[in-house]
Amino acid sequence: MATIEALTQEWLRLDRDEATRAEILKLVKHQDVKELESLLNSRLTFGTAGLRARMGAGFSRLNSLTIIQTSQGLAQYLLEEGCASAASAGVVIGYDGRHNSKKFAELAAAAFITKGIRVWWYEDLVHTPMVPFAVKELHAAAGIMVTASHNPKQDNGYKVYGSNACQINSPADAQIADAILNNLEPVSWDIGSNGHSKLLIRILGKLRASYLETVHQYMNVFPKVTSPSLEFVYTPMHGVGLVPMKAILKAVDSHDRIVVVHEQAQPDAEFSTVVYPNPEEAGALDLAKATADRGNIRLILANDPDADRFAVAEKLDDGSWHQFTGDQVGVLLSAYLARSMKPETTGGDMMLTTAVSSQMLSVLAESQGFAVEETLTGFKWLGNRSLALQKKGKKVHFAYEEALGYMFPDIVYDKDGITAAVIFLRACKDWPSCSPWAKLQELYGDYGYFHTINTYWRSPDMAATSAVFDQVRHIENPYPKLVGRRAVVRWRDLTVGYDSSTDDHTPALPISKSSQMITCWLKRFDGTDEGIRFTVRASGTEPKIKIYLECHSSDPRSAEMGAAQMLERIKLEWFNNPCLIMEEKS
Repeated sequence: MATIEALTQEWLRLDRDEATRAEILKLVKHQDVKELESLLNSRLTFGTAGLRARMGAGFSRLNSLTIIQTSQGLAQYLLEEGCASAASAGVVIGYDGRHNSKKFAELAAAAFITKGIRVWWYEDLVHTPMVPFAVKELHAAAGIMVTASHNPKQDNGYKVYGSNACQINSPADAQIADAILNNLEPVSWDIGSNGHSKLLIRILGKLRASYLETVHQYMNVFPKVTSPSLEFVYTPMHGVGLVPMKAILKAVDSHDRIVVVHEQAQPDAEFSTVVYPNPEEAGALDLAKATADRGNIRLILANDPDADRFAVAEKLDDGSWHQFTGDQVGVLLSAYLARSMKPETTGGDMMLTTAVSSQMLSVLAESQGFAVEETLTGFKWLGNRSLALQKKGKKVHFAYEEALGYMFPDIVYDKDGITAAVIFLRACKDWPSCSPWAKLQELYGDYGYFHTINTYWRSPDMAATSAVFDQVRHIENPYPKLVGRRAVVRWRDLTVGYDSSTDDHTPALPISKSSQMITCWLKRFDGTDEGIRFTVRASGTEPKIKIYLECHSSDPRSAEMGAAQMLERIKLEWFNNPCLIMEEKS
């Protein structure tokens, strides 16, 4: 392993960004060896999500140098995989309003141009789905979006889509990671020449018009509405959503009145009015609620900063605000789609969900003639599975996961908060009193109540997390037969590769020995509910153990009590460890 002195000299030799050079030189001056080791001893790991990390100096942070190195590695991978065709097919590059996003995108473009690869360039801020949309429209070799979505302001990211317009999956991520290590010497820092290159083609106007028209045509399959226009408050959460939101409302000839949260309307890399720019976080919608209260408006729609996620809140008759969970919004959207798009063939029309999302989608969609399939968490799985099913002659109409992500494969093979918003507005007019809450209660009456609890424990480190999961596995062989007083009717462990429900006990979903994930189905209890399912998994990016728990019952109180009581049993029997700290709900 190289000494810290050698790593420091190597960094200073390679880096031409004055800001990050100054960071390292300051640490050298103060002889801060510990911080230098933290920044230089390890490299950012390129994975299926691309890169997402804190910005700053060093090989372990996101900065100009690591962006160039990553882009050069991706360029080599594309040229080796697609030869000359990749160069002419080109790469789509977009960016959001975060600190350094435009600069990072320009450095990436320079790297591809230097390698002789065409760059399809978004010359202004775009919401993330515009990149996979352009990859599909232009038949590009790849797409890159510089964004960290709803992460804190100190972070940024480099999200990669393959030629199929889906997020990359294994083994492409490992092959790109290897190519990056073979391309660490920067070839070009010259972003000033990008605009003069014949290889850079500006696409914003053409592709935005195409995106809007595609959504418009998609909306034509829904029933025409005769209800009066809606009034709603909208927040783009200091991100890029306002421009596409206004454009899509105009494109679909909506007469709904949008009232924008002016403090959060424009892109602001500081996210100055929120602690975390994530609509799921407590307090994130406080300004939107205040805006709605002033105008006596009952509906709030929100996007995260790169507008691929979508959130909803509604003021109820008692004056309280209900913020819908991702599962609730997913079920509402699926109900509207199922009503509007009647299946043509048995099993040919499908909806997708994930292993940690509500089972209510399956109950609802299957009752309407749609087949439902489950994937692992994330749109790299949902998007790629949707495409694979399409190649088999299936039609996937909709996919969602509980973390506020909704995919309409006719538009993009990724979550899209703008399309979700405009479809949700159309759906509202089809519901009793134009109320999502009223419609949700109607669906509960039809299909039962599905009460979910999603929370997490903080763990000291990944090793402690693995030890906790191993203890659970050793409660009983091959798996625990009881949790509390409820019998386990099915056990699936995607870490060791075991599923009690299959003939050979091999899970249908992919196995990963490097990640922890157990799902447990529990028997109905004393006739009070229809049973419980929960999944516990380790976060892949931070030391957390996440739990997604759901109780199904014909009665709301029974569903709520069943879920709450089971969470307490799991805490006591599985995670009763002083090193684990449970999230405090506000």
